[in-house]
Amino acid sequence: METTADVPLIVPDPSDPRLTQRVRGIDHTGSAVETSVTVERPLTLYLNGQEIVTMMTIGDYPEYLALGYLINQNMLRPDDEVTGVQYDEDVEVVVVRTARTTDYQEKLRKKTLTSGCAQGTAFGDLVERFERLRLPAAELRTSWLYRLTNAINTMPSLYLEAGAIHGCVLCRQDTPLVYMEDVGRHNAVDKIAGYMFRHHVDPADKIFYTTGRLTSEMVIKTVQMGIPILVSRSGFTAWGVELARQAGLTLIGRARGKRFLALAGEHRILFDLDPGFVEEESAKHRRKGARDDA
Repeated sequence: METTADVPLIVPDPSDPRLTQRVRGIDHTGSAVETSVTVERPLTLYLNGQEIVTMMTIGDYPEYLALGYLINQNMLRPDDEVTGVQYDEDVEVVVVRTARTTDYQEKLRKKTLTSGCAQGTAFGDLVERFERLRLPAAELRTSWLYRLTNAINTMPSLYLEAGAIHGCVLCRQDTPLVYMEDVGRHNAVDKIAGYMFRHHVDPADKIFYTTGRLTSEMVIKTVQMGIPILVSRSGFTAWGVELARQAGLTLIGRARGKRFLALAGEHRILFDLDPGFVEEESAKHRRKGARDDA
């Protein structure tokens, strides 16, 4: 059953000692400094005894990351019965088990031959599924958007603590529900996809927020998750806009303070709040992308 709490279900915890470490160095004046840096560690994913991939991640929510990765790679079907997800922190391994017998040897071989990071074949699979999906009707009130971006912008964040991090947030109306961060934008997306799969979250009335650019990959993954609205504080790529228009996805970028730009799916936007009553973004709360297209 989907949770309907009025407070965030998951938010970043910058105080978690596993996620950052203190490092000494010098600054531009030659003075000694100590700063926090983001930790990244390997996580090897197995599906029913078959090794799938080793990912570099900050290490939180490995179960959601594993499930979301498999979903977004079309290795886990929406109707699959997951019989177990086991994480061993000591050996940095997560194992997903399903009732259905799986064998992706040929798919993994093709990925290895296509490119070292396996993006060629993976991206082809995403596009193939993308073309079959249709998004639900939804509404986005500008009052929700302004309150939502302010709420996210003032939340605790590992990015503000140590940098070198991407953030993604699953939202309903003006309420953040699940806020995930990781060293790779794709990891943050996959964690949310895994959360949605695990908790049977209905995507029809959701908004997906990201600190990163609105690229073709981000558009495709949002559509795959069935979420009709994608918002970013950063900018667009041309192919991202083209795919969003093709899928009927509402695509909003450069959303900072009272400003935003919609390049696809404008029909979902209801202008119910005069921007003149919205405050500009405070410099102390700026996240990634604040300098893009200022």
